[in-house]
Amino acid sequence: MIRNVLAVVCLVMSTGSWAALPTEVGGVAVPSLAPMLEETSPGVVNIATYARVRSSNSLLQDPFFRRFFNVPQTRTQSAGSGVIIDAGLGFVVTNHHVVHRADEIQVTLADGREYSALLVGVDPQVDLAVLRIDADRLVDVPFANSRDVRVGDFVVAIGNPFGLDQTVTSGIVSALGRSGLGIEGYEDFIQTDASINRGNSGGALVDLRGRLVGINTAIVAPSGGNVGIGFAIPSNMVRAIADEIIRHGEVRRGRIGLDVTPLTRDLAEAFGTAAESGVVVVEVEPGSVAELAGVQLGDILLAIDGRPVRGVSDYTGETAVAMVGDRLDLEILRDNEDVSLVLQITDNRMVAGDRLDDRLTGAELMDFRGEDDPLTSEGVFVSQVSPGTPAERQGLQAGDVIVAANGHRTTDVGTLSKRLRDRARPTLRVYRAGRFGNLTLR
Repeated sequence: MIRNVLAVVCLVMSTGSWAALPTEVGGVAVPSLAPMLEETSPGVVNIATYARVRSSNSLLQDPFFRRFFNVPQTRTQSAGSGVIIDAGLGFVVTNHHVVHRADEIQVTLADGREYSALLVGVDPQVDLAVLRIDADRLVDVPFANSRDVRVGDFVVAIGNPFGLDQTVTSGIVSALGRSGLGIEGYEDFIQTDASINRGNSGGALVDLRGRLVGINTAIVAPSGGNVGIGFAIPSNMVRAIADEIIRHGEVRRGRIGLDVTPLTRDLAEAFGTAAESGVVVVEVEPGSVAELAGVQLGDILLAIDGRPVRGVSDYTGETAVAMVGDRLDLEILRDNEDVSLVLQITDNRMVAGDRLDDRLTGAELMDFRGEDDPLTSEGVFVSQVSPGTPAERQGLQAGDVIVAANGHRTTDVGTLSKRLRDRARPTLRVYRAGRFGNLTLR
């Protein structure tokens, strides 16, 4: 499976040996990336992280034993890359997995200066993090508009593979809108054949003008090394996420609440429409902002805020940067008529339990995002259970977090709604007061 061959790595390249080439041949200048790299490379940094890890001896996990023994610790180090996006304020963007669980983050500039970095915020769903360093004479990398990128465009990767000093490689854009890879929650990757390797994560993918096209994130590596298939987070997504983190210290992403499928030729014929691109709404989550806006099953979504939605990857890219407070204008084709809807992204939407299942009548449910714990980091929070209602008789209590249903994770109200329809008597995995238990709805 592709999950097994994906190795998260930094994607970048370093200045090559252009200086060894002649500057002219027959009086004609030889093309060189050196001038662009001289301006752009100072904006790409090396990131070293340090973490303290306790001994894995099971006895030493017991607080009683830790009182009497000096628990040994080891200090681990890992390396990655980053890109300066604001020279004046010292903001650096990198991958979340580069700095995850780091106790100390060290940034080294291209000129050799070293600084301790402050972690401003992260977005694990897109695998991005923003750091800040207190330094002068910084150089930032300007953003390109990633929607203008085309397959076949030349690109250059800059980073620090295998702990080496800055390295540059070149290639082309191999594909756009790559998703379904199982790398992150929101996937809309630029694929490139530019040579990238471990340690390049968080590095820059730039165009021939030195503008940031994307942040290198992962490669397909069946043998553990580069095979010419790398992935970068598009610059428009990077910019939107970084702005949100800088402004709020976190990503306050809203949920639109739609499941969509590509508008194929067969579907277009079935709907009797001449539309050649778009996505078809196959599910509207109960209580979602999409439902409140009036989106219906069978609607063909053509554009969001004037940006064409040609397929699922376009839709995914838009939802990844849909933040709380945003107002989105939807262009929809319904029964061959153009429909315009306004969708307002709100936070902490509350859904009545009976919208999902009659047995949950009396419960109030909402999406849950908790601490950085793989067991309870997300789910469905039961905010209220009215006495004497079916939800109470099923055993639900206020404060419960439903983390799974029928053996599958329930990351939000939408996924819970789907899982409840899988079986006549669904089983819920519930986290309550520090312990897990199961409830079977009858």
